[in-house]
Amino acid sequence: MQSAARAMRILLAISQSDNGLTTREISEALQLGRQAVYHLLHTLVSTGMLTRDDRNRYYLGLRVGTLAAGFERQLAPSEHLAPLVRALALETGETAYAAGWWSGEIMTLAVARGTSPVQAAEVPQGYVGDAHARASGKLLLAFAADATRDAYLDSHPLRAVQPNAVTSRPALERELDAIRARGHAVDDEEFAPGLCCMAVPFDGGRSPFVLALSAPSERFGRERERYLATMRRLVDLDATPDRLAVSAS
Repeated sequence: MQSAARAMRILLAISQSDNGLTTREISEALQLGRQAVYHLLHTLVSTGMLTRDDRNRYYLGLRVGTLAAGFERQLAPSEHLAPLVRALALETGETAYAAGWWSGEIMTLAVARGTSPVQAAEVPQGYVGDAHARASGKLLLAFAADATRDAYLDSHPLRAVQPNAVTSRPALERELDAIRARGHAVDDEEFAPGLCCMAVPFDGGRSPFVLALSAPSERFGRERERYLATMRRLVDLDATPDRLAVSAS
């Protein structure tokens, strides 16, 4: 069991790197002994989950593509994300969402209505468009590859959804820089009047999915820090399905 958990940590660490990792880098990043890392890497290479180049850097192997294809084939992202969305709605009382990249669009993938007496109007599952005016959309744009972000913005005009919405490319780029620096995104009545939203990334922005909530502006102003703390805890890797089931019970 311990070896399997360590192997998964290695795969995740390498998946989050831009240029692969060496044995030493993996050992230091995960605080694992060099010998243990070496044996796990040997197993992962032999099973095709990793590959090694002539500089002794490890990269994801071709067999990982089989896992990715299976993920997409067997279950829609909404089914994976729904427990987190429900947990967020239950803990905060606000309408919660998950959004992500899907076929070149930024789409709302899962929605859970909150329990507070006064609720903000919700964005329906499957909604696309106006990413520049939504917290979830801005966050996904901020952490997207340059080519992906440029392709999206080239084909989606920055329309003035609400008076607060950013409508110039340079202003949006500055906001995306700020979002990357602080690690979360907010929209302040940019998408709908009287509505504020917040979004946080999975895996520090390396995942194509984000968790978000919306709340009436006045309540959002009072509860903003609590919302942010709850969301960051839920997207942490320690938020396993078992823990989510307990918190929702």
